[in-house]
Amino acid sequence: MADTKRVIALGFFDGVHLGHAALMEMTRRRARQKGLVPAVLTFDTHPDTLVTGTEVPLINSPEGRAEIIRRLYGIDSVIFIHFNREMMHMPWRDFLDSLVEELHAAHVVVGYDFSFGYRGEGTPLRLAVYCSQRGLGCDIISAVKVDGEVVSSTRIRQLIAEGDMESANRLLGHPHCLVDTVHYGFQLGAKLGTPTINMRFAPGVLVPRHGVYAAKVFLDDGTERMAVTNVGVRPTVSGSDRVSVESFILDYDGDLYDHKVRVEFHHFIRPEKKFENTQELRAQILRDAQTTREFFGRN
Repeated sequence: MADTKRVIALGFFDGVHLGHAALMEMTRRRARQKGLVPAVLTFDTHPDTLVTGTEVPLINSPEGRAEIIRRLYGIDSVIFIHFNREMMHMPWRDFLDSLVEELHAAHVVVGYDFSFGYRGEGTPLRLAVYCSQRGLGCDIISAVKVDGEVVSSTRIRQLIAEGDMESANRLLGHPHCLVDTVHYGFQLGAKLGTPTINMRFAPGVLVPRHGVYAAKVFLDDGTERMAVTNVGVRPTVSGSDRVSVESFILDYDGDLYDHKVRVEFHHFIRPEKKFENTQELRAQILRDAQTTREFFGRN
């Protein structure tokens, strides 16, 4: 496999949205046509973190991005490069040479606005000329628009931060999700008769608006369930500012500790609130559960 020729999609692919989907689909199509292996090359950290010194909250962790690419687009080869100062200063042509020599790229797919190499001097036009000179295939994908607006990770981040999951999911082309191993919690939900699974967003990943969501939970055996998911600091029962993700899975009774679970966020129900006591909290959770059932019953 080491010298297998590849069709490689290049990009950061945060969120893996509809614009990225066009690249993935072209990558798979070219791979089928040419009998090559489809692959995605991306970075572990957002280049702007180093290039501009600006921390960019990510829609998904690197592992989350890879999971979406494999699950939705069937591209198993997802290659991560560590973006450091050496990578930042690499001349654009050297970067492309490394794709050919080390990753055996035979065809490259990029978006219309993709830039690479030192100071972003590598452009789609320069890539096309390089590929022509080296006898490589090349596709440059145009912008994808929804309602006349270019789909972008920046816009999707804003929508998720606002809790507008319907709009975010429309631009993503799939529900925004969190994949994590279930952690041990405080067992309060079990005592209230509303047991929850506890998950966390990885450091550097954007936390959605604090509050309660109608969600779906996908277990590692493929089972799908409705859930009430709370994102926040649990003000009724905790004085901590640590953000947790707690999901009350409807109509489910089982032990999911140490299992890998995917939570999909579909609809913001209400902001997080501090209740007078745990019985008020329990009553509200049950109302949220009914709201969740009604939401998915309509959708």
